[in-house]
Amino acid sequence: MTISVDQALCSGCGICIDLCPEIFTWGADGKAQAVKDVCEIHNPEEVADQCPMDAIDI
Repeated sequence: MTISVDQALCSGCGICIDLCPEIFTWGADGKAQAVKDVCEIHNPEEVADQCPMDAIDI
């Protein structure tokens, strides 16, 4: 599984970072980016479902 954030769609709301900081972090442009593809604590698909811009690809 590969996780990525579509930078063209990301609004920088930070919901994904709040829900799973193990995978998502802030990029230099103020938008989220994925730094890992696996999380032992959270389900990445559930986090992606919370993205209001549908910017998270799994």
